[in-house]
Amino acid sequence: MVTVAQSRPSERAKFIQKTYLHLAGAVGAFILVEFFLFQTGIAAALTEFVAASRFSWLLILGAFMLLGWLARGLAARADSTSTQYAGLGIYVVLEALIFAPILYIAAYFSDPSVIPTAAILTLLMFAGLTAVVFISRKDFSFLGSILTIGGFIALGVIICSALFGFTLGLFFSFIMVVFAAGAILYDTSNVLHHYSTNQYVAASLELFASVALLFWYVLQIVMSLSRR
Repeated sequence: MVTVAQSRPSERAKFIQKTYLHLAGAVGAFILVEFFLFQTGIAAALTEFVAASRFSWLLILGAFMLLGWLARGLAARADSTSTQYAGLGIYVVLEALIFAPILYIAAYFSDPSVIPTAAILTLLMFAGLTAVVFISRKDFSFLGSILTIGGFIALGVIICSALFGFTLGLFFSFIMVVFAAGAILYDTSNVLHHYSTNQYVAASLELFASVALLFWYVLQIVMSLSRR
């Protein structure tokens, strides 16, 4: 397998361009799916389902984790570009479904500026973190084990919150923004150093997952601050 770091500069540039074009496409597809969910009333139904019981959220989270893991694994291990596209498509739809309740609440029960503000902040943070990796050329693969452990701890806290009914609060959201920033550094570094040149779809999926995680918690922070 020829990695991006081992390829010629022209091939590396082409890989990076394709990766970020596919990331932009995934974000665009996410917005289109959300528009469909809102227009058809599915977003409202999902919000009511989640609000009905804290265990409903655990059910959605569990299904998302399982199917998301399968979709990301499908894209990462596939030699076929079409299979990678299938993994990316599945993951985008899953993210849109899990985002629907929080976006519905933000759209109809929060200040109108909440979603645009969170989107702009997420974009600026992503651009800044990407610039750090591209300018420094540093390999952030050492963050992999830290992110894995941190991810399991965060998941445990989220599950306990749903089971025992306590609120995670603003502090947890800030911690998760830092976690998501680390994930973006890690994924962007992998784009430069560790993917093979035919894995641009899988690379865009990993970046999309990290950007979505960042947007989720930035949105929660902005929503919380707007209520004060």
